[in-house]
Amino acid sequence: MHSLGARLTSARARSFVGREGELDCFGKALRGDADAPFVFWLVGPGGIGKSALLRRLADTAWAEGRGLVELDGRFLGRDPTDFEDAADAFVSVPGTVLFVDSFEHCQWLESRLWQRFLPRAAPWALVVLAGRLAPQPQWTADPAWAGLLEVRELRPLSGGEAEALLEAASVRPQRRDAVLRFAGGNPLALTLAAAADSAGRVGAEWTPSAEVLRTLVAGLVGEVPSAAHRRALEVAAQAHSTTEELLAAVLADQDASGLFQWLRELPFIESTPLGLYPHDAARETLVADLRWRAPTAFQAMRQRLAEEYLRLLREARPERVRAVTDDLFYLFRDVRKLQRTRVWVSAGEDLYEDVLQKEDHSLVLSMAEQAEGPESAELVRYWLARQPQGFSVFRLTSSGRIVAFTTRLVLPAPPEDDIDRDPVVAAAWQYSQETAPVRQGEHIAMTRFSIYPERYQVPSRVIDLSNSRVQAEAMRARGRAHGFLVYHDHTAWAERLQGVLADSGVRCEVGGREYGLFTVDWRKIPVEQWIRHLIDATEMPPLSGPSGTPRPAFDQAVREALQLWRDPGAFAACALLRTRLVADCDDPVQGLKDLLRESVEALAGDPRGVRAKEALATAFFSGAPTQEAAARRLGLPYGTFRRHLRQGLDLLCASLWDKELYGTA
Repeated sequence: MHSLGARLTSARARSFVGREGELDCFGKALRGDADAPFVFWLVGPGGIGKSALLRRLADTAWAEGRGLVELDGRFLGRDPTDFEDAADAFVSVPGTVLFVDSFEHCQWLESRLWQRFLPRAAPWALVVLAGRLAPQPQWTADPAWAGLLEVRELRPLSGGEAEALLEAASVRPQRRDAVLRFAGGNPLALTLAAAADSAGRVGAEWTPSAEVLRTLVAGLVGEVPSAAHRRALEVAAQAHSTTEELLAAVLADQDASGLFQWLRELPFIESTPLGLYPHDAARETLVADLRWRAPTAFQAMRQRLAEEYLRLLREARPERVRAVTDDLFYLFRDVRKLQRTRVWVSAGEDLYEDVLQKEDHSLVLSMAEQAEGPESAELVRYWLARQPQGFSVFRLTSSGRIVAFTTRLVLPAPPEDDIDRDPVVAAAWQYSQETAPVRQGEHIAMTRFSIYPERYQVPSRVIDLSNSRVQAEAMRARGRAHGFLVYHDHTAWAERLQGVLADSGVRCEVGGREYGLFTVDWRKIPVEQWIRHLIDATEMPPLSGPSGTPRPAFDQAVREALQLWRDPGAFAACALLRTRLVADCDDPVQGLKDLLRESVEALAGDPRGVRAKEALATAFFSGAPTQEAAARRLGLPYGTFRRHLRQGLDLLCASLWDKELYGTA
């Protein structure tokens, strides 16, 4: 009896069409022909069949007894050692074939690959890379690689090949002409069209346009088995990669295992070691269709995913923080506010973050002087001595050379020498004290330096990586008050950061250069609320400034919550649940009820609050149907009861407002 793996390989071979030239060339390499290449580089746009060809080549190599290493560029870390660890068999086991799909997502590895990694290959090893970008010209022109590198640009399938694919997929003959007119020779479109035809959910008239592709995918998945399956598809369309655990967390009341298996079997979903993801073309089509068809549900799902990533981020081990942060901010790739500040991916900036070593101090000082002058360099020297753990360097992946560094400071009530030594820290501290003072157990945080001489303080991968780290730290931190970013070109950054961070208006000088401070008070707007406004593309509330501004609305929300106490449905939607008070609660509704009871009980500790506490508890918690009935229970005249009740509400609002600003601890 054949194994399941053998049956799958046989099925893939029967359904695969075209690419004879690539298969023949690879076969010669497997046989060890002297003129066969060592590296196969497959190039083409999304949906052209690179992944399918890679799987076919891997099956061929496996059938020849070769060991395989299969990697996906979308899921490789930024540290080049992660890649080398994953591909270790390539340099240690003779005959291993290394396959890397979606190489455009790790193009920053290219120089290191040619110069350092590939020359260490074990005997008889081979390499197959597939991506949307061709190799850099210096490698194709290098005589040393001329006979070892084979670059193949994948083209659409010919008419005969496309017809053969549809025949292998059992598309009815009377439908094939219509499918071919729509899909041309694009393998992904042909595969999707064939799947839709076999399900009987598409019409006969198709034209090859983006609009029709959207209609095709909507038709392919429109008649899903249930609402739960539709929600699972919304998760897969938006999440970077989807695991069964993610589905279980986001769709807690559903059969995550069954939904995951259903997703896995869809024709446009790929499986990787890190989870499921749709083909790029299918993902974008799904996202556009879902946003158009059900915009409220689309936004709600994005919010739920963000909440889950926040939970994972707060619980993550240090080595997982970067990956979870990347998953979170992947949700925001189409948010205009962030598109002004981030480059997301930048060709040529093959950088990764690393820990600053003591032997690199002189280089960091030199870079600071080059970018900002000697006075700034002296401040870098000062903070190297005070908080060396706050420094990160950014290295070129190809060579390991340091090209940038950043400095993140954590400042709990800084000693006078810090204030006297650094004018920027002094200005930030003064601003914080004048707007919402830092209290016992709290701190401010600041990205004090962001030095990349070649791209000084303009949007770049350095700023992307640094700000992602800052935001991750803010999400994990406890007791954080203000967070600050410092920019020299504050006019340009005020425009870029509008709606993301507040311009404090503070300007200060170091060495004759003026710097601006941009801030957010995390006590005033919890991280959850900040993210919600990013996702919904709604206007941010005040991110910083005098803390009394939103007080009237807060007091009204407290009164509303008490009035709705005995109506569970209405209480679960009250405005007070959207404040910082319960931002970190696993069950915000129960958490708010507990907090209100505890805060009312605590009023008895104030001599003015004993009667006030009794009035509040009787009016709202005892079940008294009216205030008159509550007054009778306490044996008080109604006017006296009302006076105690008003005083109790004032004291309770003040107590809760203090917790809103400074935390419940």
